[in-house]
Amino acid sequence: MLETLKNRTVGQWLRGGPENDVVLSSRVRLARNIANYPFLSRAESEQISQVENLISEKFKKLELRPPLQYHRLDEVDPLALSLLVERHLIARDHADSDLVRGVAFSDDEKLSIMVNEEDHLRIQAIFGGLRLLDALKSVLNIDDMLGEHLPFAFSADYGYLTACPTNVGTGMRASVMVHLPAIVMGRELDKLTRLCDQLDLALRGLYGEGTHGAADIYQISNNVTLGMTEKEIVDLVLKATYKITAMERKTREELKNNHREELKKRIEKAFNLLCNAKSVSSEEALNLLSQVRMGVRLKLIDGISDIRMDELLLLTLPAHLQTILGREGDRIKRNEMRASYIKQHLITSQKTNN
Repeated sequence: MLETLKNRTVGQWLRGGPENDVVLSSRVRLARNIANYPFLSRAESEQISQVENLISEKFKKLELRPPLQYHRLDEVDPLALSLLVERHLIARDHADSDLVRGVAFSDDEKLSIMVNEEDHLRIQAIFGGLRLLDALKSVLNIDDMLGEHLPFAFSADYGYLTACPTNVGTGMRASVMVHLPAIVMGRELDKLTRLCDQLDLALRGLYGEGTHGAADIYQISNNVTLGMTEKEIVDLVLKATYKITAMERKTREELKNNHREELKKRIEKAFNLLCNAKSVSSEEALNLLSQVRMGVRLKLIDGISDIRMDELLLLTLPAHLQTILGREGDRIKRNEMRASYIKQHLITSQKTNN
């Protein structure tokens, strides 16, 4: 699996799509549990193993479209686990768990299914750009296929039963990952927070609950699942995303038109720091790359493609960096490797395109 992931340039969530200047990716995730088995928090170890075995055996027999590769995570080395987290194919808690657990994902990484995370099954679809409706269609298709062969826990009164009460109902979370450097720079995050509160949406960081907005990247998702249909949830998140996208674009243009020299100097400073640093941490790199990405999008920096910037956001994360370079190292060594890697690719990109 490590070699398979290593040979791919970027994950699906960074491959572009509609509104990609602001919206990096769209995700729809369904929580499902197997009837007649307790939730993981109340299950015995033998029952947890039985759930994993039942689901993995079904994966082998079902002709799912697209095909999914299944991997037992307790048989995967720590570096590969971190790769899966960085690619958003599994959650950090899923990687760190000591339960018998697994993940199945498609070759293009648009679809992944976590087994024994918080629920028995977490089925998710991730698409680049603003493609929530495509993600919804994809995930519901897989849900229907699995539901024909696995008895999901369901209540006629409450809908799908889940480990966390806030997921009861559709069991669905629809989310978008948005790049908001101008809103952050313009100190308008409070306005964004109020908008999300008004629409009963959650605002989280790059890796979900409990994380902050590294690289000025945030996740917007629904809070409520009970009493709403899947389509209503997606429409709600879409409505908010269009407003947030318009807000970010407006703020970028205001900064460009009214504070052009100050903005240009800030972006050029970030670029020069990346091109000259001998050591840079993952968080520092993300925050500087965020500034450069905005500069590229606003055409304040020439010669670097949008694709290259999005690749660097992923490939300079710790697990990807060590995998690509074929060298593991402590934090200090990784910081030196990261600085060298970024410098090489930014300078090469400019030379190639100028």
